[in-house]
Amino acid sequence: MGTGWRALRRRILTPNVAETSLDKRGFHKKSPAAQELLETAGAMFLTGYAHAVEARSIEQAEQWLEELPAQFRGFAYEGAGMGYAMLDGLPFGADDHVARCLAGRGDRHVYMVYVGVGWAMARLPRFRWPKAASLDPLLSGLVLDGYGFHQAYFHTKKYVGQQYREEHFPWPANAGAEHAHHAIDQGIGRAMWFVGGTDVEVVTEMIGRFPEARQSDLYAGAGLASTYAGGVSEEELLLFRERAGANWPQVAQASAFAAEARVRAGLVIPHTGVATKVLCGMTPETAAQLTHDVKSDLPVDGDLPAYEVWRQRTAAAFVSLERSST
Repeated sequence: MGTGWRALRRRILTPNVAETSLDKRGFHKKSPAAQELLETAGAMFLTGYAHAVEARSIEQAEQWLEELPAQFRGFAYEGAGMGYAMLDGLPFGADDHVARCLAGRGDRHVYMVYVGVGWAMARLPRFRWPKAASLDPLLSGLVLDGYGFHQAYFHTKKYVGQQYREEHFPWPANAGAEHAHHAIDQGIGRAMWFVGGTDVEVVTEMIGRFPEARQSDLYAGAGLASTYAGGVSEEELLLFRERAGANWPQVAQASAFAAEARVRAGLVIPHTGVATKVLCGMTPETAAQLTHDVKSDLPVDGDLPAYEVWRQRTAAAFVSLERSST
């Protein structure tokens, strides 16, 4: 009975893998290799989601997740984060799945799990959204990033083509909509790396059609995806950095955040080093350490959300390094 219920729950709650097809989504196809990479990332996300909602326990889900390829395991933990947040949002059940995930092996993938929580928010009624107080205040921006990614990925015409922005975003309650928009736009920019099929010219042209005030956050999101997901050569990354122009510090910041996510999880792959070399001018490990160095004494209740201060400090650190090297 239990196994049957879990399988049924998976079928009801898990999006169809066809939804991650570039053809289904109408996304740009740069090459067969790039298409395979992006579709595999999407499939691994849904695999992680399915493991979370079908496993008998957090430990069993962890066992399944840890067997997945290192290149894509982070995407699976992102999917698991969404799955656990969906379970927490259901009535009449336990509401501590995300917390128990992060108390185990999920802690190494905390950034991806938080992004997955944002995916769930996009599909849950607002009264079932997680309480911001139950999450790490520093990382709440990643939840908003996940929300933005979901909306741009599944509602591309509205959020990318029409450049829609929700005027009053109600989460977290103590953060103004302006600050939430920065993190949401980072997620939209990250999704645009998928929408544009990792084609630097297509992605940067899409970003260029947005109001200038939004472009730095969109470039940050695309920079994060270019480092974490990949799909580009060193030459393409150089073009991306060139096209980012004055937005390069935000690209470097996001690339360093992507490096930190892979370093923390023990999932660094060769492409990670190529990306941080071009976008940050350093190794993944050094870029990850930089994000730690600027994180000390972050304000929890300041005028800006701690996550936004962290982003700004990291970008400023890269500006300082660039100036000192010239």
